[in-house]
Amino acid sequence: MKALINFAHRGASAYCPENTMAAFSKALQLGATGIETDIQLTKDGQIIIIHDESLVRTAGLDQLVKDTDYAQLQKLDAGSWFGPEFLNERIPTLEQLLELIKPTDVILNIELKNGVIQYPDIEQKTIDLVRAYQMTERVIISSFNHYSLKLCKQLAPEIRTGILYMEGIYRPWDYAATLEADALHAFKYAVTAEWTAEAAAHGIAYHPFTVNETAEMERLIDAGVAGIITDYPDRLAHILTRRGA
Repeated sequence: MKALINFAHRGASAYCPENTMAAFSKALQLGATGIETDIQLTKDGQIIIIHDESLVRTAGLDQLVKDTDYAQLQKLDAGSWFGPEFLNERIPTLEQLLELIKPTDVILNIELKNGVIQYPDIEQKTIDLVRAYQMTERVIISSFNHYSLKLCKQLAPEIRTGILYMEGIYRPWDYAATLEADALHAFKYAVTAEWTAEAAAHGIAYHPFTVNETAEMERLIDAGVAGIITDYPDRLAHILTRRGA
């Protein structure tokens, strides 16, 4: 049986400003075996790592990512909103994260943030970069935009995809088959032992999000999920060690 993947949500985002190199490095220190992150495109087409479509919450600029050149974005402080010790932490590129984890065995879940804004060619750009780093076997591409996931599978059948959804998909493993998807990235409440077993029988893995309480982690491990996305990779690592998993 494969070991459960401990995905650090936006890095170790409980301890460091989300989606920064500090958060990703901390995740590795805390025992994460996977990293979950979000990507968007700058005005000049650079793949950068950020969750919100706007820069205001994490970088203090009331402007959309899509309207900002990479050079301007690189001057922004993306850390001090979380704590003064993270002053001048920058918004990283996907390439920087790939550089960090390439020497490791960590799995990377790249979420395409193209539900609100349709970034032209974000799928192909992402795939090209992952292939350039020879990391196709260690990447899962996820999105709430399921048309985008289908396109990714057409462009790169060798890269795994994960369907992000909140709740209410009937027999989601059947739906996954229509997209040729490999995983269900379901909201944590939309997971039961019966469903994970049925999905696994169809070759589909469950990777629920965002699971931060230890009791929830225990429940989902018992339910047979293949991975858990959490802000606290240390909590999950502790549970897995204790269980000998």
